[in-house]
Formats: sequence, structure tokens, C-alpha cells
Amino acid sequence: MIVRNDEELAKLQKIGRICAITLKEMMAATRAGMTTKELDELGGKILARYGAVSAPMAMYNFPGYTCISINEEIAHGIPGSRVIKQGDMVNIDVSAMLDGYYGDNGRSFLVGGGDKMGQRLIKASNEALANAITAAVAGKKLNSIGRAIENTAHRHGLKLIRNLCGHGVGHTLHDDPEMIDNYYDPSDKRILEEGMVIAIEPFISEKENMVVQNKQDGWTLYTPHGTRAAQCEHTVVVTKKRPIILTLAD
Repeated sequence: MIVRNDEELAKLQKIGRICAITLKEMMAATRAGMTTKELDELGGKILARYGAVSAPMAMYNFPGYTCISINEEIAHGIPGSRVIKQGDMVNIDVSAMLDGYYGDNGRSFLVGGGDKMGQRLIKASNEALANAITAAVAGKKLNSIGRAIENTAHRHGLKLIRNLCGHGVGHTLHDDPEMIDNYYDPSDKRILEEGMVIAIEPFISEKENMVVQNKQDGWTLYTPHGTRAAQCEHTVVVTKKRPIILTLAD
């Protein structure tokens, strides 16, 4: 989607803020001993408070208001009976719709502090997102985002998940431009346009470059060898300078 006027920007900022508030409150409420279903129900209540609807539930009939993934689960985790434990790496991905406009954000975090590698992954994913946002300037190549993410992962001595990517957002959850790679692809000649709305979401990994899908539930993406990856995501509007971050709670 390309933002054409102030009215569209205001609506995107509104749903972006709702997504951000929902994510922030869910993270604050996460406790060892609760199930992912209990956490997801809270997310559904927060979205309803603002009149928003879950985007994955509405668009794809996803069996949850939000995606909640733990440890080896990297994305699209289905909320259920799994109990959150002390030290777990939890990822919450909140995407929602209001008045025909979509927002999308997510974050990985450690319950109770976690271990040194977990902290390293979190730090690298946050840094990768910040660097990618800085690179997302109108007139530059779209692959500048992937270059920034890949360079950050390498500086930290970590890998990145290559078969997960960012995407356009706006009138749908997955809008144009499609497939914003989290690595540098020199063959990608697409140019970032002013007003373009995109979700940037690096996945920084301990050891693996790919995830596979759980064939039983048809949704959950996990690492083949049980290692972890951290994700951090914002929806932004590309400008000639620094992008406008839509998914801010404050």
C-alpha cells in the first residue's frame, strides 16, 4: 500500500497503535505457569476494547487472536495448552484490522531474564530491526533492508531465518510489496517508494537458516534441530528521511 493522504495515515496510525498496545500489555502480563491460550484470550479482549479484530483470525481463520510461539517455535504458534515456563523465549505477534486498515507487530522476549544466548538473540533482533528501519528510505533499493539485517546478524556471530520475510501492509495484512527478504539479494531491483507501508521483521537465529512447518497443525513454524530465533517487528511508512513507525504504544 502507498499512503496517499493524511486520512489514510491517521487510520494506519490508529490501528498500529492498537496493535502496539495489545503487544505491550500481553508482554507485561506473561507469567510462568500460564498457558498460551490464556495469554491469547487477553489479547483478544484488548483488541475488542478498541473495536479492532484479529487479522489472522479474520483473514485466514487462524485458531487464535494472536500468534504465540515458544523456544523452537519461531512463528505462527497456535495458542493452546502449552504452559509458559521460566526462562522460555516467547514470541507474540499481534496483527489486527480496524476500518479497513491493518497493522502488524511482534516481539520475542525472555520470561524471567533467560540465558546469555537468549539475551544475545534478543539484542541482535532489536538492533537488526532498528538498522533495517534506518535503511528503509524512499529512493533506495528494497534489498537495503535485507542487507542491514544480514550485516547485523553477522556482526553478532548469529544466523538469520531466510525463509521468513517482511511484507507490505495496509488494506490487507499481506499487501504489496511482497517478500521483503531478511537477507541481501543483489538481484532484487525493487525501489522503496515514498508512502509505502511495510512490516519489517528480522528473525535472528542461533544456528539455523530455515524453519519448517508443523504438518499436524498446518501453522506452526519451527527449527528442525530445536534451536531458537528471536523476532522483532514494526509496521512503518517509508519517507524520504526516517520512516514513520506506526506500531508505537506511546
